[in-house]
Order: sequence, then C-alpha cells, then structure tokens
Amino acid sequence: MSRISEYLEDQKDKIIELQEKLVAIPALGPDNQGTGEKEKADFLLSYFRDSGFDEIFEINSPDPRAQGGYRPNIIAMIPGKNTLKTLWIISHMDIVPSGDLCLWDSDPFKLRVEGDMIFGRGVEDNHQGIVSSILAARAFKELDIKPDINLGLVLVADEETGNKHGLPFVLDEKKELFGKDDLYLIPDFGTADSKLVEVAEKSMLWIKITVTGRQCHASRPDKGINTLVASSAFILKLGELYDHFSDHSELFSPPESTFCPTKKEANVPNVNTIPGMDVFYVDCRVLPDYKLDEVLEQVKAIGSKIESEYRVKIVCETLLREQSAPFTDPSSEIVTKLTRAIKKVCDVEPVPQGVGGGTVASFLRHREFNAVVWATLAGTAHQPNECSNIKNTINDAKVMAYMANPW
Repeated sequence: MSRISEYLEDQKDKIIELQEKLVAIPALGPDNQGTGEKEKADFLLSYFRDSGFDEIFEINSPDPRAQGGYRPNIIAMIPGKNTLKTLWIISHMDIVPSGDLCLWDSDPFKLRVEGDMIFGRGVEDNHQGIVSSILAARAFKELDIKPDINLGLVLVADEETGNKHGLPFVLDEKKELFGKDDLYLIPDFGTADSKLVEVAEKSMLWIKITVTGRQCHASRPDKGINTLVASSAFILKLGELYDHFSDHSELFSPPESTFCPTKKEANVPNVNTIPGMDVFYVDCRVLPDYKLDEVLEQVKAIGSKIESEYRVKIVCETLLREQSAPFTDPSSEIVTKLTRAIKKVCDVEPVPQGVGGGTVASFLRHREFNAVVWATLAGTAHQPNECSNIKNTINDAKVMAYMANPW
C-alpha cells in the first residue's frame, strides 16, 4: 500500500488530463436537452482498453432519443486474489446542464485549473468519483499488484434524470456479477472534511402540477381565469405539508421532510395576456417513516381547494417516485472497511448519516445489498463554477485502494 500511495501522490497531471477530456464531453441526457452519454462512454471504453483492464462489459439500454439509439453503461474489472468477492465503485457519466453562463467565471465545458482546484461542469458530480476509481485501479495495474478482492468500476448513464437507463438496468442485465457479500461504494456525495458516510436516504417524490384556466387579454381579467394567480396560491399552500409531516430524525440533515417548489415552465410570451395554463414542479424529500402515497394525497387535497377557490382545473402528475430503501447497517462490512480506510488516509472520525438527496445506492439497498455513499467533495454540484480538489481526488483513490487491499 505504501507503493500505491506513492504512485497516487504523483498523479496530479493525470487527474487534470482526465478531467479536461471528461469536461469537454457534455454528457446530457435527452430529458436535459442532450444526446446522451455515448461520446463520453466511447472515450472511457477506449481508455479502459488502453489501460489494460482485464474485463470490460458494455450494457446498453435502448433509448431512441439518444445518440446511437441507446444509453451506455460500462463495467471494467481487475481480478483479485479472492475472485469470489468484489469491491464495486459506482459512478455516473451524465451531468446536468450548465445553467446561466453569465454566472460562470469561465467556459463550463473547458477545464480551468487554479492551483489544486479545478473548475468545470461535472468535475465534482460525478467526474471526481470516476477519476478516483480509475486512479485506484490503474495503481494496481501499473504497479503489477493484485488486489485482495476484485475491483470493479461501474459507470452508469441516466443518474441525473431518473436512472431508468442506468444502474437498475445494469443490475437486471448483469445480475450474475453482483453478490450480497460484495462491497458497494458510490462516490457521489460527501463533505469537504471526509467524515460523512451516507447509509440512508429520504424518499423522493417529484410532482408536475398543471393548472388550467382561461386565457384572455390583461385589460379584461373578468373574462379569463388567471392560472398564475392560482399556481401562486397553490405554491404558498404547500407550506401546510410541513405540518402534516412534522417528524424529525437527527440521522438526517436537515432533520425534517422538505417540500420545495422548483422548476416553472413558461406560460404566455407577452405581458398583456393573462395565462390560461401554468405548469410548475415540486421536489419532495420525505423521511422514511412516511409513505409517499400519503404525501401525494395531501398535495392533491391542496389542489382540490385551489380548484374550488380559483375556478381552475389541476392535474398532479408523478414524475419520480422512490420510496426509501432499508438503511445500510452501520456495523456492516462495507461501512466498517470504509471507516477504517478513511481513518487511515484522512485522519478523521467518519460519521454514518442519512441524506435528503437520492443516489443510486437506493437501488442496491432495495435488492438487500449493503451500499454506502462517500467521497470528499466541495459541495458545488449543480452550481455555477462547479469545482473539485485534486488532493481530495488522490485521497479518495487511496481510500478505494485501501478497501480493495487492506493494509
């Protein structure tokens, strides 16, 4: 492990080179007005072949909207001394859109390097996880060291827009590869101090709400039904959900369920028209004790009151529904090994905790696989000037290598 550690300490240039190539390939899913992950996957497949990975699998999920007609997933493996057990490190290739370019200090798809910090869309979410896992694997390959157990890298599609074409598809198509005694690490969430080990998640519910009224000229509001007013009233009433679902759990931060109005679609293009249709969205992160059916019922009940009061028609459509999976046992092997590795490499005391953001760990936990989410991250995912720390990338790679080959 001292040889691996020394090797990883010398990989700054390799990190910059990899991140530069990944940032330049904006892998946006069709739901984010992109063509999918094929170009990025093609680059990574070529990289794995050139790096001498022993086994490489392509698992392509059909999607006629995407380039090539599919969404690509990749598995690259290095065999260990014990070939019956695998450490799986699971990252995602897709990113979110850049957003308002005026808020960026540089081109989001051209890597900017300032000392130990790098900037660009995707450098944290989830390129850092991809690069750290590749560095850990390359260390074993280039130093001709066989890990104690198999090391498997899984790079999935569609994480940012529902996962239909990502990890669930891989688990179904390649179920023979994944065992309950394997170790599952997802480097897609974490804190800057390396302490947070995510073992639980809140349930997730995304709702699209369509409000229909009657369009008219703004000089004669009496002839129309203003859906913007009704939508605004609906949004304000969503605050009542906090009273209905008021439990707290100190395992999570924030400790309560959250109900946030988020995206709003454009209605009329001109100022002097009252909109006859309005569409907005709600993101709900719900403590595991509550059933999502109960939340949806309350949202629809609020909608019924708005319909009566404002004479509109309201349709609530569920876009994403993920009832939280069972917790990963804090005393499980994956948590124990990860905790020991973090202590050794980062010299901190890790803390098992729950989070509100959904990750692909839930798909593993639903299948009774113990999975943890951990990385050392700046917390800039989805933000302008998204950034990643090179030293953190190296240390995360050391932790991954430690787990596959304990000292």
